[in-house]
Amino acid sequence: MIPPFLLYIGRASLYLAIFYAFFLLVMRKTSFFRFNRAALLFGTVACHVLPLIRLRTVIVTKDTAGDVLTKVGEPVLVGYGPQTDALPWPVLLYVAGCCVVAALVVVSVRRTARLVRMGTQVPCEGYRLTLVDGNVPSFSWCRHIVMARADYEKYPAILRHELQHIRHAHSLDVLLMTAVAAVHWFNPLVWIARAELALLHEYEADEGLIQEGIDATQYQLLLVRKAVGEQRFSMANGFNHAKLKQRIAMMHKKHSPSFIRYAYVGVLPFIALTMFACNPSREKTVVEPEEVVPEEVVPEEIIPEVSDAIPATLQYNTVDADNSAAGTKESIPFALVDVKPKFQGGDAKTFATWVSEHLSYPDEAKEAGISGRAVLEFTVSETGKMGNIKVLRSVHPSLDAEAIRVVSSSPEWTPGVNNGQPVPVTYQFPVIFTLK
Repeated sequence: MIPPFLLYIGRASLYLAIFYAFFLLVMRKTSFFRFNRAALLFGTVACHVLPLIRLRTVIVTKDTAGDVLTKVGEPVLVGYGPQTDALPWPVLLYVAGCCVVAALVVVSVRRTARLVRMGTQVPCEGYRLTLVDGNVPSFSWCRHIVMARADYEKYPAILRHELQHIRHAHSLDVLLMTAVAAVHWFNPLVWIARAELALLHEYEADEGLIQEGIDATQYQLLLVRKAVGEQRFSMANGFNHAKLKQRIAMMHKKHSPSFIRYAYVGVLPFIALTMFACNPSREKTVVEPEEVVPEEVVPEEIIPEVSDAIPATLQYNTVDADNSAAGTKESIPFALVDVKPKFQGGDAKTFATWVSEHLSYPDEAKEAGISGRAVLEFTVSETGKMGNIKVLRSVHPSLDAEAIRVVSSSPEWTPGVNNGQPVPVTYQFPVIFTLK
């Protein structure tokens, strides 16, 4: 059985895949760098909120007050074999993947920290600059810039480029997308979107430099000249030259028409369809009033496995003048019972708890994926014994039989009393079998 949190991760990953696929197909080559960046970040967060929204199509059915006790819950799964604390293999596999990604991030952070310790700190206003000897690719993280000393002395445009990353707070984006990639490591579109967001950072930084008046041709030549080496600091925004051709082409690209921004609306139908697909319809029972006794209805949070029984009628034998049994039975409202039946010192709630503790989900129904509600009727006799058990609503023979087995094995009750005499009381008792 898949744990709920994995189902949540799966749904969120599905939303992310739809959104990222739309971005890659429609918006990837537009020149709205800042807008696309904001849309990617907002969409990423929204895709983690949408699985928490439960949209259900409700199918309304009518029922009588005798069945008002129904509510869905998971029965105690007794008899499935010895209970162990072992985690299911999907959880182990997922956690292992998360640990691998986290380990890679830790390695990158430690490598960056070691490089900073080796460098020379240069006092600067508004940011921290570390100069390192050797051929080290420049990068920035939060308000900290690391550069090769030779690049700092020879190419001031590199420092200005890194300052653009700091000015636009690109490190926060990197932090968010790294966390998303760690959680959704199994989704290739997440990794592609992470790389696309990093490329948007470069586009935005390049655009900022050009707007400041830098010579675009000389800047492009610098990019080509520095397009060697490797990117070793994945947690930082670097003056790296991956996809250099796209960056230079984007500098020459005309601005996309502003109305293209509205193309993001096109993803909404796909998201809506996915939401409805992830939220199947459910049945809702509308109760038609009969003889409902409010004090006997169990709050939903009390017993999640088995619904409480509601006494249907009080039955007793009438006695004639010579004290012989007349042999006829009369029914009066349960509210008129002087002393209600008790189960082990409690009431029907206590009995519902007892039943839930003794239920076993039949293997036949479990393997077939059968679940549903069985409604029984039984009578607590004037001696407190369980009797007259029958099925009012069947769900499956094996589930019906299990419900009857548990109810029929009930210990004796303390019988109900009316007018000073023990009397039999009939209950209607639903048992909910739910596989999760």
